[in-house]
Amino acid sequence: MKIVLLADNRKNELLVNFCIAYSHILEKHDLFSLFHTSKLLEESTDLKVTGISTDIDSSMDQLAFRARYNEIDAVLYLQDPAMEKRETPNHLFSACDFNNIPYASNLATAEILVLAIDRGDLDWRELVR
Repeated sequence: MKIVLLADNRKNELLVNFCIAYSHILEKHDLFSLFHTSKLLEESTDLKVTGISTDIDSSMDQLAFRARYNEIDAVLYLQDPAMEKRETPNHLFSACDFNNIPYASNLATAEILVLAIDRGDLDWRELVR
């Protein structure tokens, strides 16, 4: 599975801890993130995370295009509800909705999604691609 790992700035530490806790599951999959987040995750965990671009808007657009063309299977985006809402994640989430790509926007749904991936509940995504 191709999994995107994202977090708003104030949620980066939470994303790192999440990845440490679920590294035994995540290590079995292809992981993608924004360039700086990928470096943070690789330095903090033993996971291999492919970084995409350095500009957040172009990176998010690229991820949205990948979702639109069914090139990713799941998105974990730990959002900070206190932050001002941007349009950028909405493009990604809309693309996910268009192709039935599951996404999580908080810790609880991220845990549910990762455990579902581990159980094989989303193996049908392999057939879609």
